[in-house]
Amino acid sequence: MPQRSEEWFLERCGNPGASNFNKIVTMKGEPSKQGVGYMHQLAAEAITGKHEETYTSKNMKEGIEREPECRCLYEFIADVAVEEVGIIYPDEDKKYHCSPDGLIINGVAKPRGLEMKNVIPKTQVEYLLANRVPPVYYQQIQGSMLITGFDEWDFMSYSPGLPPLIISVKRDRQFIKKLKDELNKFVYALSAMIKELKEIN
Repeated sequence: MPQRSEEWFLERCGNPGASNFNKIVTMKGEPSKQGVGYMHQLAAEAITGKHEETYTSKNMKEGIEREPECRCLYEFIADVAVEEVGIIYPDEDKKYHCSPDGLIINGVAKPRGLEMKNVIPKTQVEYLLANRVPPVYYQQIQGSMLITGFDEWDFMSYSPGLPPLIISVKRDRQFIKKLKDELNKFVYALSAMIKELKEIN
């Protein structure tokens, strides 16, 4: 299904997504203080069947519009074909999901995923000078590798007029083990919360 389509939003309702895994677990593999609030949001979505609206700024809209341009640039630089996907679950239980910006699975020795960030110029300068994946995306990328089973994931940030930043991230097996444990605890508690809410009426 196309990302950001009505079907895609409905599919994600009440289901933890990799882009929000930082609200469930910290980079140290410990429970996040944002976990309860995120659980309340997902429980509400599960009950109402409506995805919570989030604010989209002008810069965010422009970034979304630039995704095809960014993807084509990555394909040219990396000399690969990127396959677009809607949503990926780790198994048939569908406890949690990821929606990567692309998968590189054809014509490569090792399949990998792609996470793209279309940012404003000053943010790109910051990322280029740091020359590393911004920590805020750590849980999302490692979570995507947990879900897909991949051992590598490429991060790309892009802002027109500035050099792109492409960094390959390796699977952190120790962190992923902690992440999986915390996700299972979170999903179990979320299920209990939804059941309690349904019994109130």
